[in-house]
Amino acid sequence: MQVFRRFIAGLILLICMSVGSVAEDWPHWTGPFGVNVSEGHSLPPTFDRETGTHIRWVAPLGDVAFGSPTVSAGRVFVGTNLAALRDDSRFQGQKGGVLLCLDTQTGARLWHLVSPVRTEGFPPHTHMIHQRWGIASSPAVLGDRVYVVTNGDDLLCLDVNGLGNGNDGPFQDEAHFMAGEGRAPIVLSETDADIIWRYDIPRALDVAPHDTASSSPLLLDGLVYVTTSNGIGTGSPVYALNREAPAFIAVDQTTGSFRGREQVGLSENLFHAQWGSATTMKVGEETLVLLGGNDGVCYAFEPLAPRGSETMVLRWRFDCNPPHYRRDTAGKRIYYYQGDERVYQRKRKSGEATGGFNAGDGSFVGPSEILASPVGYDGKVYVATGRDPTHGLGRGVLTCIDARGVGDISESGLVWRFEGIGRSLSTVAIADGLVYAADVQGTLYCIDAGMGVLYWQHDTGHEIWGNPLVADGKVYLNTKQSFWVFRVGRKKELLFEQRGGGACGPIAANGVVYAVIRGQLYAIGEKE
Repeated sequence: MQVFRRFIAGLILLICMSVGSVAEDWPHWTGPFGVNVSEGHSLPPTFDRETGTHIRWVAPLGDVAFGSPTVSAGRVFVGTNLAALRDDSRFQGQKGGVLLCLDTQTGARLWHLVSPVRTEGFPPHTHMIHQRWGIASSPAVLGDRVYVVTNGDDLLCLDVNGLGNGNDGPFQDEAHFMAGEGRAPIVLSETDADIIWRYDIPRALDVAPHDTASSSPLLLDGLVYVTTSNGIGTGSPVYALNREAPAFIAVDQTTGSFRGREQVGLSENLFHAQWGSATTMKVGEETLVLLGGNDGVCYAFEPLAPRGSETMVLRWRFDCNPPHYRRDTAGKRIYYYQGDERVYQRKRKSGEATGGFNAGDGSFVGPSEILASPVGYDGKVYVATGRDPTHGLGRGVLTCIDARGVGDISESGLVWRFEGIGRSLSTVAIADGLVYAADVQGTLYCIDAGMGVLYWQHDTGHEIWGNPLVADGKVYLNTKQSFWVFRVGRKKELLFEQRGGGACGPIAANGVVYAVIRGQLYAIGEKE
């Protein structure tokens, strides 16, 4: 009977992957085209959470969700925290992360992965205090496999069917993994996740992740590329705990074995932690792997060959912090902590202030890292700088880079630079020659992709942590306290605003917008 069930489940998955609607799936971070754009049609410009208008279903999540959902073959995957399993007696009193797999038609839960808070396997003084926030990685799906980075910095490969079609391997210890450290193994059910393999990044590479892990996997040519969240420790002075540990790695999709790493000194020069996620782009016939560094530099790597060197080859680097963000008007270096607005205000009161307000207009500047993902479009790369919002707001910069260069192209590769944006966590969306960018302070910008000209901006009044989405002639935007819809184009046209928001950006797949609003996942679309 078990063999029969597995055969039927596999047949259903194969059929779902063969139909035309799969072309409109959103199987990984930044969507099928890598620019936060969906080809979806007939998406409603409005919805009403009270009356249910244009809402197909609502699914409860945990307290928070930081990673955008992904959709593939009739399933939607979304990371959250253990509050999502309030009614599961096996996890009472625990903290940690959860990955939910839901049915796209009904929102019903098909299975879930639990990743409890871990304390073992980290180098001494590792600062992993925010694991309770849950899984912040947007999963990547390919065929019958799901790849995700947990709150404990494990890279996992999962079966899209969960344990419903048996426990595939080689990993067989889901009962201990989901129980957590120091606890007896749980009794597994068919609604639990099936872990195919586990790559324990901290143990394998002596990585010291900071706060929590957040990388969204990039799948390319049989490899999984992820950042390691390697970062600073506790105490003073502040520096990376392990400067030799890799900040960006690749492992084999099938086996989970280590395949390669960057060797550009990211861990030596990082400001806080390497949290960002990699993307790809085509330059002519070549593919480049793009990464925003926590040192404020955008990197382009050549993809690793199927066999050969374990070192990623750097094609080019571009420093996204303008010179006056790194040095004040007297030419003195502005250190990262001096760019922290809270530290500056504290030192200002004591008369010790240095660096900071040197932009000429009184606005706060200083060096920033890159937390957003670089986006490739029409031979150029677009990326914004930013910071962990708890370390102060201030001025950021949105940069357009010519992707055809080699080596250090910080000067030669500059196409344009827009300094009117605040510090940003958001990856831009690009469509029809227009860049839609958002900053943490709460402003959405529409900018010409070729010239860097600002067409319009809108202050939402609330912090923005997620990405804007372009779909069906509309721009969908989720802020921490509200949800917005604009018409695409060079002239600002607001279509909709409703109170209630979230920390992650919306996505669209197969005629439905998926948005996390106040601890619930909404499937927004015309009702079938």
